[in-house]
Amino acid sequence: MGKARVAVVGAGHAGIEAALASARLGLDTVLFTMNLDAVANLPCNPSIGGTAKGHLVYEIDALGGEMGRAADKVTLQSRTLNLGKGAAVRSKRIQADRTRYRTLMKKTLEGERSLRLVQAEIVDLEVKDGRISALITRLGERWEVEAAILCAGTFLNGRIFVGHTSYEGGPDGMLAAKGLSEALLRQGISLLRFKTGTPARIHRRSIDFSVLELQQGEEAPIPFSADTDPKELQRIEQIPCHTVYTSETTHRIILDNIKRSAMYSGQITGTGPRYCPSIEDKIVRFSDKPRHQLFVEPCGIDTEEIYLQGFSSSLPTDVQHAMVRSLVGFERAEIMRYAYAIEYDCADPTQLYPTLEFKSIGGLYGAGQFNGTSGYEEAAAQGLVAGINASLRLLGREPMILPRSSSYIGTLIDDLVTKGTREPYRMMTSRSEYRLLLRQDNADRRLSEIGYRVGLLSKERYARYLEKQEQIKREIARLERTVVSPGRELSAYLAMRGSSDVTTGIRLSELLRRPEIDYESLSEIDPERPELPDGVCLTVQVEIKYAGYIRRELEEVERFLRMEQRRLPEDIDYTAIAGLRLEAAEKLAKMRPVSLGQASRISGVNPADVSVLLIYLNAKKP
Repeated sequence: MGKARVAVVGAGHAGIEAALASARLGLDTVLFTMNLDAVANLPCNPSIGGTAKGHLVYEIDALGGEMGRAADKVTLQSRTLNLGKGAAVRSKRIQADRTRYRTLMKKTLEGERSLRLVQAEIVDLEVKDGRISALITRLGERWEVEAAILCAGTFLNGRIFVGHTSYEGGPDGMLAAKGLSEALLRQGISLLRFKTGTPARIHRRSIDFSVLELQQGEEAPIPFSADTDPKELQRIEQIPCHTVYTSETTHRIILDNIKRSAMYSGQITGTGPRYCPSIEDKIVRFSDKPRHQLFVEPCGIDTEEIYLQGFSSSLPTDVQHAMVRSLVGFERAEIMRYAYAIEYDCADPTQLYPTLEFKSIGGLYGAGQFNGTSGYEEAAAQGLVAGINASLRLLGREPMILPRSSSYIGTLIDDLVTKGTREPYRMMTSRSEYRLLLRQDNADRRLSEIGYRVGLLSKERYARYLEKQEQIKREIARLERTVVSPGRELSAYLAMRGSSDVTTGIRLSELLRRPEIDYESLSEIDPERPELPDGVCLTVQVEIKYAGYIRRELEEVERFLRMEQRRLPEDIDYTAIAGLRLEAAEKLAKMRPVSLGQASRISGVNPADVSVLLIYLNAKKP
């Protein structure tokens, strides 16, 4: 028999963050994985970050998580997406060396003093007096625990589909997890059935890269992690990526064989991700598009495998060969791993509190794809929150609940536990009402204080954060007070940028607010500028350029937080509240919202119901 204060089930991206957070907060922790060689696996795309996902990685780092640090160390290429758009939606994405990432994360876990890493499959759990008390392994070993975090990924009753062939299995050739789903159902946990998929991997030597579009990395990447030396990251030799497009031939091959796809033959019953569809789904849903862009991405330095992003499929192998070879440059393509779809069980996330603890079983938490999300970054964010909250509860401390206004992590969790999901949930910038406040560049300002208070950021790291904020504050103040006199030099500078001339003195901050002028170019007329890190310069520019919009969003946040601060008692009887509609009372009783703000976001609860709740709360005041 084993014993640990906190047990984490699954060593994917959610499980890693959960286990490291718990162990680093001083709790004896055990992390179970079905295969030690698959720790931190990247079974789908070999990348970290992307639109909104990059925001999540920065936020994970600001709270003291591990993903950003590891990603920086295994970067093959770094790019910032959406540079042609506003600052709110710009997102960092890197190509990661998947083998090095796995090795690095496993070594990090093995080196954590309060953490044990154990290869075992969890098939059952015990609940005593409404709380989790033990986990049972496939080998019959019983582990007594005070808290457990389920991070099962896509393994629960996993089933692989390739054409008309299907079999039990997990991602990347692994075994499916059997038994735990049934154990959860016996405990009254409601499960959903979702589906995802992945493209084929192609041997590098069989691709003619000379006819593909080249995609280089950025010249001066800013790290994900504040613990990474930017100069070290900028010294790496970045590997190029490429793009290719589907053609009419590709589409015809797919449509001619559409009934052989597991997606369209009726074999797959699980719901797939709307925002990351298979190629056959794209062609059917967007039949007006003559082509679709695909990204040709390396899987690592020490492998010849190439990943075809955007080409996931559940078509049979002979069709996969034909459709891949219909692409320009892929006429002689050799498939190393076939594309497949996978169905799996996951929990309905509305059964969770915002702490990610199950409402019906104390001490049991869920995180990652087990909660109905898709993506490594969404998983890691939830794992970190679950690990922190499980630990804080056992330590007798207040939970960490991140409001929507604080972070994309807060938005993600609030969406899941308040609205639920009927398809694999993917984070997007459009899901936030406060996009301009929740930028990549200010994730540290939004969350470092919380990470330090929780105990995952060191004093040295926190001191560096404070110094950075002071640099930003000083530079903004300097730009606001520094006046440039009119004259030949200023006129020439403005003319070169197509900006209107001035006849009186003008502050540097006023110039920077002009759309055609950026912070870097201001150095030409600003000889007193101090030497500052790239990250500081970026935030200074955004804070000045968008000052008016930021002020407006801050006012909206104040109104939002007033609603969030009105807490709802756990034992409230909604059926007894006069004036509350029956539908609203039923929804509120089921969801058990923790605040008036959360109650207002529940489907079926309208503004009139919220007003009734507010009157009820005011009447209850002593």
